[in-house]
Amino acid sequence: MKSSCVLLIALVALAAYYVYIPLPSSLSDPWKLMLLDATFRGAQQVSHLIHSLGLSHHLIALNFIIVSFGKKSAWSSAQVNVTDTDFDGVEVRVFEASPKPQELMRRSVVYIHGGGWALASAKIKYYDELCTVMAEELNAVIVSIEYRLVPNVYFPEQIHDIVRATKYFLQPEVLQKYKVDPDRIGISGDSAGGNLAAALGQQFAQDANLRNKLKLQALIYPVLQALDFNTPSYQQNVNMPILPRYVMVKYWLDYLKGNHDFVQAMIVNNHTSLDAEEAVAPRARLDWTSLLPASITKNYQPVMQTKGNARIVQEIPQLLDARSSPLIADQEVLLHLPKTYILTCEHDVLRDDGVMYAKRLESAGVEVTLDHFEDGFHGCIIFTSWPTNFSVGIRTRDSYIKWLDQNL
Repeated sequence: MKSSCVLLIALVALAAYYVYIPLPSSLSDPWKLMLLDATFRGAQQVSHLIHSLGLSHHLIALNFIIVSFGKKSAWSSAQVNVTDTDFDGVEVRVFEASPKPQELMRRSVVYIHGGGWALASAKIKYYDELCTVMAEELNAVIVSIEYRLVPNVYFPEQIHDIVRATKYFLQPEVLQKYKVDPDRIGISGDSAGGNLAAALGQQFAQDANLRNKLKLQALIYPVLQALDFNTPSYQQNVNMPILPRYVMVKYWLDYLKGNHDFVQAMIVNNHTSLDAEEAVAPRARLDWTSLLPASITKNYQPVMQTKGNARIVQEIPQLLDARSSPLIADQEVLLHLPKTYILTCEHDVLRDDGVMYAKRLESAGVEVTLDHFEDGFHGCIIFTSWPTNFSVGIRTRDSYIKWLDQNL
C-alpha cells in the first residue's frame, strides 16, 4: 500500500512537471492552456517516435492523431446545410445557411484553415464548428477549402489549390447555383490559412482577367514573413504555447522543403544577414523599427547579423518569394487589395506580422481594421467548445464574425 502511494505521488509529480509551464497572468485560462499545450506536445513526441522508427513521416503521423480525434462527417441541420464536394478537383466543404425569404442572394466567405501548411482539415470539428457558426450568423455560404498538405505537396502547391478552388467558385454559374451575390464575397483564413488567404488576395488583385473581385479579406493571426524571427513578438513569446518560435521555423522549412539543419541559423536571422545581398531589399520592407508602434517595440533590439549563412537563401530562394511571405510584397501590389481585417493576439509569435501588414496596407491606402486581443494566444479562435473552450476563443470568434457582418 505504501509503495503504491509513493508511486502515485511520483506519477502525479511527473505529470505536473510535464504540464506546468510559467505563463503570463494576462493569458486567458492559463491552466487550461497548459493542458492543451501538454496534449499537443505529447502528440508531437509520439509522431516523432513513429518517424524515428521509420513507420511514417512525423507530420503525417501527427495529422492522423489530430484528425482522428476531431473529424466530423458532413451533416445538415434546420439552419445550415453541409456538403462535401470538389471545385475543379480541389476538395471543399460547403456550409449553406437556409435562405431567408427576403434575401434572394447571399454573401459568402472562402475560408482557409490553419495548421502550418501541414496539419488540420476543413473536416475537423474545430473548423466545422467555426464555419457552421459563420454560415448561420451571417446567413451566408461558407466554402472551406481542403487544400493538400505537407509532406504530400510543398510550396506553392497549396496556393495553387486555393486559387483553383476559388476561381471555380467565382464562376457566374457556380455562384448562381449557390445563390451567392458576386459583389459580396470575401476570403479569410487563420495562421497558415491566413498566409494563403493573403497570398490569394495579392494574386487576385493583380489578375486583370478576374471578372468577380473580392470585397474583403479577413486574416486571423496570419503567418506573413520568414525573414525575421526576432521581431518583438518573436522575442517576447519565444516559448509560448501553442506555437513556440522553433516550431514556427520548422513549419516554414517543411513548407518550403528546406533542411532542418538550418533551424538554429534561421532563429538568429543568419539567413537574412547583411552579406546576403538577395535579402537586403525584401527585408527592408519589414523594418519593424518603423512599422511597429513604441508600445510594441519597447526595449527590444533588432537582430541583424553582419555575416550569416549564405547557403540558406541559395538553397531556399522561396523564403524571398512574396507568395510565401505576403508582407514583403511590392507597394504597387498592396494598392489594389480590398478592405482588410487583421486579428492579432498579444501572446503569439505572429502578432507583429499582422501589425506590420496592417501598417503597410494603411500606407498603401487600404482600409484596415486591426483587432487586437491582450489575453489571446495563437490558435484561440477555434477553441470555443468543451473541453477546449477558452473565453478569449469565444470573444475573438464573435468579434471576427461581427466585423464580417458589418462589412460583407
